Amino acid sequence: MKFTLSWLKDHLETTAGLDEIAARLTTIGLEVEGIENKGAGLEPFVIAEVLTAEKHPNADKLRVLTVDTGAGEPVQVVCGAPNARAGIKAVFAAPGTRMPDSGAELKIGAIRGVESRGMMVSERELKLSDEHNGIIELSPGAPVGTPFAAFAGLDDPVIEIAVTPNRADALGVAGIARDLAASGIGTLKTPPVVAVPGTGPSPTGVRLEFGDTPALCRSFALRLVRGVKNGPSPEWMQRRLKAIGLRPINALVDITNYLTFDRGRPLHVFDAAKVKGDLVVRRGVEGEEIEALDGRTYKVDAAMCVIADDNGLESIAGIMGGEASGCSEATTDVLIESALWDELAIAQTGRRLGLNSDARFRFERGVDPAFNLPGLELATRLVLDLCGGTPSDVVVTGATEFPPRVLDFPFSEVKRISGLDLDASVIASHLERLGFRVTGEGPVASVTVPTWRADVEGKADLVEEVVRMVGVDNIPLKPLARLKPVAARVLTQGQLRARNARRTLAARGLVEALTWSFISRAAATAFGGGKPELALSNPIASDLSDMRPSLIPGLVAAAKRNADRGLGDVALFEIGQIFLGDQPDDQKRVAAGVRTGTAALSGAGRHWAGAGAPVGVFDAKADALAVLESAGAPVERLQVTRDAPAWFHPGRSGTLRLGPLVLGHFGELHPRVAVLLDISGPLAAFEVMFEAVPAPKAKATKAKPPLAVSDLMPVKRDFAFVVDRAVQAADIVKAAAGAEKALVERVSVFDVYEGTGIAPGSKSVAIEVVLAPKERTLTDAEIEAVGARIVAGVEKATGGVLRR
Repeated sequence: MKFTLSWLKDHLETTAGLDEIAARLTTIGLEVEGIENKGAGLEPFVIAEVLTAEKHPNADKLRVLTVDTGAGEPVQVVCGAPNARAGIKAVFAAPGTRMPDSGAELKIGAIRGVESRGMMVSERELKLSDEHNGIIELSPGAPVGTPFAAFAGLDDPVIEIAVTPNRADALGVAGIARDLAASGIGTLKTPPVVAVPGTGPSPTGVRLEFGDTPALCRSFALRLVRGVKNGPSPEWMQRRLKAIGLRPINALVDITNYLTFDRGRPLHVFDAAKVKGDLVVRRGVEGEEIEALDGRTYKVDAAMCVIADDNGLESIAGIMGGEASGCSEATTDVLIESALWDELAIAQTGRRLGLNSDARFRFERGVDPAFNLPGLELATRLVLDLCGGTPSDVVVTGATEFPPRVLDFPFSEVKRISGLDLDASVIASHLERLGFRVTGEGPVASVTVPTWRADVEGKADLVEEVVRMVGVDNIPLKPLARLKPVAARVLTQGQLRARNARRTLAARGLVEALTWSFISRAAATAFGGGKPELALSNPIASDLSDMRPSLIPGLVAAAKRNADRGLGDVALFEIGQIFLGDQPDDQKRVAAGVRTGTAALSGAGRHWAGAGAPVGVFDAKADALAVLESAGAPVERLQVTRDAPAWFHPGRSGTLRLGPLVLGHFGELHPRVAVLLDISGPLAAFEVMFEAVPAPKAKATKAKPPLAVSDLMPVKRDFAFVVDRAVQAADIVKAAAGAEKALVERVSVFDVYEGTGIAPGSKSVAIEVVLAPKERTLTDAEIEAVGARIVAGVEKATGGVLRR
């Protein structure tokens, strides 16, 4: 919210300076974000008249001027501006003046042998614009000797404040002045609004037509003014609008813009000659379009409120008028509208259309309902004063009375909530200066909330108003009590697992990424999602239309963006939420990661000692196991199965299980999915479900036995089994380990062979079995017996035979 100091003083009688006003605004909750004072440093520059302009005797492009500065005898100035001539009014800088653009101090000097006692300045030299083709020319009536900043209105600082969404009353200069006056910095002098008598009924009526649907307009007031003469608005109004960044258009439009900022009351004007029939306030119809005043065409629907007539749509209610009925300098009859719109409908319409305006900004926060008719009367008065004309009677449709809210307020709440120990009379005085009416005797008062403070709904809001007026700096400081015992750990199991997973993956060379929770419909479907209930009703982009069922698509998209910029070898991970349905239990917390190119644990890129190998299924498996281990999963008991989801490569992927529980998936992406995500090259990914990992068991109350390590030599034996090609190596390992649990310490696969000597459809799997005796050294006979049990166990479990 911007306003000038002189504008504020139209409503506030005060002797406070700019700095004091700015400090007080921040104190009462209207934080000053900036002050622009173009007049600072321009005090020495005055208006002067060029009496004579003669050619310089020693230079063709210079002139010798005689200048009347209003301070006595005329002075001589040498000037090279092409528009320097006798009779014009310009801006003069005397010797000793410091120039704003360069910081240099003017001195009396000689230019090509002719003395110059000052300087005629351009706009660029005063840092007003980039214009420097000539000196500043002023109107013939500019008073000689007057400070230029005051004449040009540059001595009026522009103040910008930050207004929180609840303070709609501070979106008008009058409301800001009311707060400052209540804080004791001056006296409110906003003039009362006097009704303008009409001279007869308005030929244009208004109807609210919402049928059985909720009304989107609470009240609508309209008045016709005939015989206006539209044209430029007066200089003072244009100056204020320009100061806050608005472009003056014409008097009728400028009046509505001025009142929007002066009183926080947006209005709209229609060219009555372009309106056919009565105005109808209704919901939009699917397919209707309107060309708005910003030159763009908008499509409306039944959720939006519009104003129409017999010609069609004339306005997007409360946001922007239509070009067809806009006022121009040819307008002679004008319809002035002041309405009260539904705040939520305004906000939703503006968001759906992507349309912002000063009117929307105020209506969606809530304007003063009681100022609906006074706002129309004030606009009428300005139109009559600036444009002339004859007003009709006011047409009002909808509510005309707006009962205020009344709250029961215990004065003790001020001390309980804020710590301020104030007398009841002081509290009441602060509230009454803000416009509240306090009645009743005793510890509990009845407080009537003014209509312009729709944000005050309860006791805490009233306490906040008192604190604003007293000042936050006056709240007594009270240190928090120091707790003697050390606080217990407050992180949940899920938070601990996420933290440990981040550290583990970062240590393995992956970089954390944060991706959108939304992906395209095609990607969601490819990863097991795409359900109708997970589609966004108002997506921010067409490729962000569905809630993600997996973190992998977002990470792949991030990897592709890196690859497009020349970084083909990346390792990324993310810990976040996935969405499998629209119920609370369908939201899961998972960890996922992708590796591309040669971004394996050993490092990425090329090297003279050997090129980096492309990433593959086992890199993703190692990452997944590391995350599960950090989450407390018993990785030594996990099973790897081949039933990975369909978005993984069917022969280069796996699922990690703990019994019936699925803890995660890993592998290379399916080529079809890689094409869908538009990424090429080696890519391995994993996804681990934190919530599926069983909670750790309670710690034992007694000490664990000491670690027992055998001092006997382990025995290693190799076995090769010919099995059907469909048999999984994990089944062979499991059968061998279970054949003699007391002695078998480790089983690992070291060779898989298919080819000459092996029947078609079969394969040879070689395993190494490590036997770890604990009590005594095994004899050859015992070793042979264990070997026989291992062979028998594997043959029974897999149907294979020992390879001879």
